[in-house]
Amino acid sequence: MTFETVHVDLGPRSYDVRIGSGLIDRAGSEITALIGRRRAAILTDENVGGLHLARLQDALAREGIDAPALTLPAGEATKCWAELGQAVEWLIAQKIERKDLVIALGGGVIGDLAGFAAAILRRGVRFVQIPTSLLAQVDSSVGGKTGINSPLGKNLIGAFHQPALVLADIDVLETLTPRDLRAGYGEVAKYGLLGDEGFFDWLEAAGPAIFADKAALQRAVRHSVAMKAGIVQRDETEQGERALLNLGHTFGHALESATGYGDRLLHGEGVAIGCTLAFDLSARMGLCSQEAPSRVAAHFAAMGLPSRIADIPGDLPDDARLVELMGQDKKVQDGKLRFILARGIGQAFVTDAVDPAMLHAVLGASRR
Repeated sequence: MTFETVHVDLGPRSYDVRIGSGLIDRAGSEITALIGRRRAAILTDENVGGLHLARLQDALAREGIDAPALTLPAGEATKCWAELGQAVEWLIAQKIERKDLVIALGGGVIGDLAGFAAAILRRGVRFVQIPTSLLAQVDSSVGGKTGINSPLGKNLIGAFHQPALVLADIDVLETLTPRDLRAGYGEVAKYGLLGDEGFFDWLEAAGPAIFADKAALQRAVRHSVAMKAGIVQRDETEQGERALLNLGHTFGHALESATGYGDRLLHGEGVAIGCTLAFDLSARMGLCSQEAPSRVAAHFAAMGLPSRIADIPGDLPDDARLVELMGQDKKVQDGKLRFILARGIGQAFVTDAVDPAMLHAVLGASRR
């Protein structure tokens, strides 16, 4: 049983992210220090609950922690008002108090929804993230962004509410489908692309073998978490630098919305396509070399991820509609779209100076 710790230093909202093997089995001892009356409530989904819930409850029970669970439907559609309302009313019925804990056991959907439920329950209850997908371990479980989707766009309803602890158990990644594991990798590669070319070089060298090498996978998760922690510490509520973490997301969220937040396009797949589009746009604008987009697309292809809009099955809205969906992005300021572009691998920046004709050209080329 080995694990590493990344500390997220946010003053009174500081917390640790544990990364390694066997963390669900030691969840009770990890959580004991955070809890007063040995009372917690778990939110999970049907898929994750069937695999890991009993083990987590056993680990908590060994430390005398009573932890009933609510199991919600799996999938992005769960991030909605109806399921949020069900979760909050259930937590109230369980008499969860401010000094108790809400535990999010699941991927990004459960983590976002449970964190938002904790944020609004009694004006703020502490919560612990136990992310069970690669995507959640490297991204959504760290940084305190919580929320649900609107029919008009992704993550438009939510709050910043930092967890009290994150337990990223590498062992649970073995239960993911190959597609879900690959999709989570989209967020791993993003960290290299936005701010660490050396990390991206290592990912290219490791290639698909990273999925079968637990030590390499743990290294990728730890490095990603450390990069995100550093950015969050400097810009907790996304007033500046933290926006860089959205590399690929302006495009990706629009594509997710266009496909109905379903299995046609998983979030990490949308991020992979979005990152490729961002580098293509950057190259067309003369910001980075012409080779950079090809390098990005080739790596995603090697890792089994899509890199073009044409890779998404089924029909999609026209480019004008995709741009309209981008207009609902949280980074829009004064009615202007803001993009995360790059001057090279590892050199991302934020700008609103994008020629609409060039944007349409990039979208059109990605459809072919």
